[in-house]
Amino acid sequence: MGLFSHSFTLIPVFIPIFVGLIIINLNDMGQTLSRQNPGQHVVWLDVVRLVAMFTVVCCHCTDPFNFYPGTSPDIVDIKFWGAVYGAALRPCVPLFVMITGALLLPVKGEASAFYKKRIPRVFFPFLIWSVLYNLFPWITGLLGVEPRVILDFFPYSGEEVMRQSLAVSMGYIAEMPFNFSLLDVHMWYIYLLIGLYLYLPIFSAWVEKASERAKLWFLAAWGVTLLLPYYNEFAAPYLWGTCSWNSFGMLYYFAGFNGYLLLGHYLRNHDWSTGRLLGIGIPMFAVGYAVTFFGFRHMTALPEYTDEMLELFFTYCSLNVVMMTVPVFMLCKRIDFRSERIRKALANLTLCGFGVYMIHYFFTGPSVVLMRELQVPICLQIPCAAVVAFGISWFIVSMAYRCFGKKTRWVMG
Repeated sequence: MGLFSHSFTLIPVFIPIFVGLIIINLNDMGQTLSRQNPGQHVVWLDVVRLVAMFTVVCCHCTDPFNFYPGTSPDIVDIKFWGAVYGAALRPCVPLFVMITGALLLPVKGEASAFYKKRIPRVFFPFLIWSVLYNLFPWITGLLGVEPRVILDFFPYSGEEVMRQSLAVSMGYIAEMPFNFSLLDVHMWYIYLLIGLYLYLPIFSAWVEKASERAKLWFLAAWGVTLLLPYYNEFAAPYLWGTCSWNSFGMLYYFAGFNGYLLLGHYLRNHDWSTGRLLGIGIPMFAVGYAVTFFGFRHMTALPEYTDEMLELFFTYCSLNVVMMTVPVFMLCKRIDFRSERIRKALANLTLCGFGVYMIHYFFTGPSVVLMRELQVPICLQIPCAAVVAFGISWFIVSMAYRCFGKKTRWVMG
């Protein structure tokens, strides 16, 4: 038990919520969207969103494994299964960006109207929940909760956070305009998302006029940049004009997550046959996974490694992760649910998805604790914990929309 027994007392708070989620009728969930036309949703994109949302929750359930805060007789298995699932789940964030590209490129209307519609719905929930995450240690101190429990919620946090000090929390809050903290690490994506939104109308002007061939050339150049993390780690830190006074190399403007934007836009209009999925998609995913898994295991086996080395093979903008992401995206395109209840549930997740992302990190750590207390086999703890954390988060956000309607978007997005 040890460290995890301290937070077990908090778990009963979550169980009734999860049981409530199980009993809720999917038709009732769909009624949240009664003011919308379900036909407005592209079902397969809703499926991609479901896969992306669940895998990102599952990915964060691997944190207590890959960053296990202590010792355990099962540490070898804990680290192994953390790597097994952590490697398989890397497509989670790329899928989100591809959905954005598939839905929003090319941008319709004026850039000012686009910014006014998109950015506030991201910014205000981001602001509210970032503050709540950073105040959490101080609040637990007021409630008399054992400081070590914080490590169950936030595996990345350290001794400073365990002081449960208001000054520490306010220090993290003051840094929000510049970066995320150890308590809300998943908010790194929101900084990225706001940047992509700012960039989209500019990129869109080219996408709208570019030929299929031009888009493929852009993706080819982007593909070369996906190898740069490995070149910089294993060969040399500088390439193609980069140096101590210049970080912007020859292919810099083709690099980064904008490639996933274009890839989502491009693949929306292309399909893979079953034969191509089997003959190309599965081998592509397998090779990408092998590089990701064995590369990560190699790095973590080194006597000493930096944070950058630890994350090297998990880097989202890397060739191995793209090789895993494309087959998943194309497989989701072929899924078409006929059941109206499932379609309503998927549409509800489209409405609730951003809110789920905002709040789920409160539940991933405790869900892993629950699995350990229930003595679920280590190989199943991560997916089981993800089901609990995802279910609780979706239930809470869905209920918020049912109770408060459109006003909820200012808090949940």
